[in-house]
Amino acid sequence: MLKVQTVAALLLYVASTTVAFAAKCADYSSCREAVIAWCEGKHPRADGDGDGIPCENVCKSRDQVEKIKKEINCNR
Repeated sequence: MLKVQTVAALLLYVASTTVAFAAKCADYSSCREAVIAWCEGKHPRADGDGDGIPCENVCKSRDQVEKIKKEINCNR
């Protein structure tokens, strides 16, 4: 059986290494966050109208999105 300290340390490690993603576009504070989540498949419906710009509330242009996609090696 794992000790309480070991379990607590493991949970702390997982929490500190996990990137949180928003459940809806209004929750993203930056275009970068939205693009990362969209590219990683964690928010596949972020580009609801299919124009290549996820979460238009924070991503204002296709150029902005394309720059971020290039930086993070997203091929979406």
